[in-house]
Amino acid sequence: MGLATLICFALSFTLAIVGSAQRVFVLTDISNEPDDTMSLVRFLLYSNEFDVEGIVATTSTWLRNTTAPDQIKAVMNAYGEVLSNLNVHAAGYPSLENQLSKVRSGLPVYGLQGVGEGKDSEGSDLLIEVADKEDPEGRPLWVPTWGGANVLAQALWKVSNTRSPEEVKKFVSKLRVYTISDQDDSGVWIRRNYPDLFYIVSIHAFSAYDGATWGGISTPTPGADQFIVSPEWLKTNIQIGPYGKMYPDIAFIMEGDTPSFLYLIPNGLGVPEQPSYGTWGGRYESIDGISSIFSDVADTVVSKVDGNTYTTNRATIWRWREAFQNDFAARMQWTLSSNFSACNHQPIVIVNGQDGTLPVEISAKGGETITVDASESHDPDAGDELSFNCTQNSTSLQVTIPEGIKQGTYHIILEVSDSGTPKLFRYRRVLITAA
Repeated sequence: MGLATLICFALSFTLAIVGSAQRVFVLTDISNEPDDTMSLVRFLLYSNEFDVEGIVATTSTWLRNTTAPDQIKAVMNAYGEVLSNLNVHAAGYPSLENQLSKVRSGLPVYGLQGVGEGKDSEGSDLLIEVADKEDPEGRPLWVPTWGGANVLAQALWKVSNTRSPEEVKKFVSKLRVYTISDQDDSGVWIRRNYPDLFYIVSIHAFSAYDGATWGGISTPTPGADQFIVSPEWLKTNIQIGPYGKMYPDIAFIMEGDTPSFLYLIPNGLGVPEQPSYGTWGGRYESIDGISSIFSDVADTVVSKVDGNTYTTNRATIWRWREAFQNDFAARMQWTLSSNFSACNHQPIVIVNGQDGTLPVEISAKGGETITVDASESHDPDAGDELSFNCTQNSTSLQVTIPEGIKQGTYHIILEVSDSGTPKLFRYRRVLITAA
């Protein structure tokens, strides 16, 4: 049976909320180690959730003198073999031709050696081109960075050296970066020279990844479910069928780059423009409360594995392991079947009559009672049921705002899971503004 869990906590950080599919431009040092290929296999299964604008092969500190766009294309070709099945289960998957048309390469040089006069690449040129597009909805361009960032650095350098300060400011304002630590020397250069650029990054000594938030994806950590990211689980649930066979065995870490796009999946939990809210890809806050650089913060979480309480930045990701691994497994099952009813699909959460994934906003004063009603939520799979375990054991929760409450925004997270196999999760965030 499904379970709805209500969690309340206070937040005050505010940015614009965007509701459409995110525009995404991936930078990957694929072929450095297996985890980039792992992440790409997962990413393409979620490409119906994004507007994919580019996937660029780059270098990094671990891959200094070559790039591997052909490896990107190999995974895409396998995606093409199962595309007809994927389209049975969800709308919006790009064609194989469309995916292949987005592949480019950066220069086969390390870091800042690829930045400056005469250092343009097909990757940096495409990044400028798609960032310059006037999006009708005003959506920014997200740049998940799985390796080095010199393609982004070169794009910024070229714009800065060919345009007016006002035009540079406009260009920078369109970008959102989530980088998996600094994997070359260009990331620090970017942050130093473009302090207004929205930039999510784990900041630590160079190559000292042991404490980075993104390790919560699969690194052995007290309190985290380790079986669901184990070779045994992956062999049974992911490395199956013509597409799953592209998913390599673990060498160093399972999918260290994946949090950069888990962060963007529109499942109702997070708001990408609000790093402090938290998503499957972790939770981050401004390093000084003012700047646009966001880095690691800790969550206090009660482990489902041992019942103990842990306070750690990696818990901002590992707390969701069951959800994001089950979701991946379900999508891999989609690749195997052209029968919709043979697979499980995500619940649809409707709160106070509002569907979609954007937060539900409610204003209230001290002493008022508000209602959070999820009774219209449903599941697309015949026979799957959703149950709601709220304080009142119903699909509707009533919350009384305390008298004298401090002004600000308070959050309720509604978590809904279904009764299918694997169990799938969706969420809805309710923002209560206390006046």
